[in-house]
Formats: sequence, structure tokens, C-alpha cells
Amino acid sequence: MSLKRNDPVAPPTIGEEWHVRYGVTDAVGGWQELENRAASNLRAAWEVMRNSPGAASGRPTSRHHRLRGPVSTVVRGGRMLPQWQIEVTGGDRVWYLVDAEKRTVWVDYAGAHPKATE
Repeated sequence: MSLKRNDPVAPPTIGEEWHVRYGVTDAVGGWQELENRAASNLRAAWEVMRNSPGAASGRPTSRHHRLRGPVSTVVRGGRMLPQWQIEVTGGDRVWYLVDAEKRTVWVDYAGAHPKATE
């Protein structure tokens, strides 16, 4: 997706912040839907991804943790990356990959609770 007129401008990273980027195009629409439903919660999730997306955040919680089983890792750019989840609302999730080498978080899913974890 190419940015164009009227698109939001992402703030630049400073200090120890991480880049937050879309890993797949489908995540863009899901993110926008979540923004319409739960903007405050989504902003809090974005702050977590921006500042402490993975193991650096300390102990995982029931609302923010690394996924397990077959969805625990994803190959991206020829490297195996850990996949994490943030519970935005009771029924909405954001899944993202933590790329420590590039200090980048790749949002791969945003939307209703995916069936893959049931």
C-alpha cells in the first residue's frame, strides 16, 4: 500500500522506540476497523509495540503474550521471527512479529479473535 494524500503520518521513532509497520496488506484494513471500534485500546497496543514489543517488556500477561504452537513463529525475509499477540478488546486481537535485528514490529493481523488459536 502506497501512502497518499489524506493518509495518516506516523511519528518518527526516537531513542529506544521500535518501528511499527504492516507486515501484510490485510492488516491495514483490520487496523482501521479496530481504530473505529476501540481507538484508545488500539493506541495502548501500539504504544506497547512501539516501546516494549517482546521479551524486553518483562513478564507476559494474559492480554499480551507470545503465541504458542504452530503460530508461535513466522518466517519473514528468510528468518524465523517470534509472533506475539495483544488483546485489544475481549474479541479483538493484534498479532505481530518481533524483528529484533531491525528493531521492527511487523503487524500481520488486526481484527476479531482469529480461529487459529482456538
